[in-house]
Amino acid sequence: MVLFVVYVAVQRVLEVLFLRFRSSASKDLEIIVLRHLLAVLRRHVRRPAFRAADRVLLSAASRLLPRISWSAFVVTPATLLRWHRILIAKRWTYRRSSGRPPITADVHRLIVRLARENPRWGYQRIVGELKGLHVVVSATTVKKILRAEGLGPTVRGGPSWREFLRTQANTIIEYERAA
Repeated sequence: MVLFVVYVAVQRVLEVLFLRFRSSASKDLEIIVLRHLLAVLRRHVRRPAFRAADRVLLSAASRLLPRISWSAFVVTPATLLRWHRILIAKRWTYRRSSGRPPITADVHRLIVRLARENPRWGYQRIVGELKGLHVVVSATTVKKILRAEGLGPTVRGGPSWREFLRTQANTIIEYERAA
C-alpha cells in the first residue's frame, strides 16, 4: 500500500516536470479534453470508486490548492476534508494494550513461596522484597494471588498500637511515681 502511494506520487511529480516543457496551447487543449471527459463521466457514473492512493493524492492536492479551485475535483469539498481527517487520524492510531501486564508463573510461585516461608510478612513487605529482586508487582496483585492460594492477610502476634502506647504510658507513670 505504501509502496503504491509512493509510486503514484513519483509518477505525478514526473508528470509535472514534463508539463514544464510543453507549450501553453498544448496544455490548454489537454485541459479542455480532460474537462469534457469529466463531464462525460459525471453523466454516466453516479459514484466513482476511489482507491486509497487516489484518496491520498486528492486530499493532499486539496491542501495545496485554494478552495476556489476545488470545483475541479470530482468529489465535494466535504468529502475531501473527510478523507484528509481520516488520513491524519490513521497517522496517530496505534494498538494500545489495556490493563496491567499478566504475572508470569515464576513470579506467582515466588510470591506464594515468600508468603509461606515468612508468615508474618504483609503484602507491602512482599512487594518490597520483590522490588529488591527487580520484580515489580503491586500490593493489590500480591493480595489477589495470596487470597487465591488461601493465604489471607498475615496474623501478627503482639500488642496493637493502642495497647503499646497504653503500656508505655503506664510504664512512664509508674517510673515517675517510683522516683
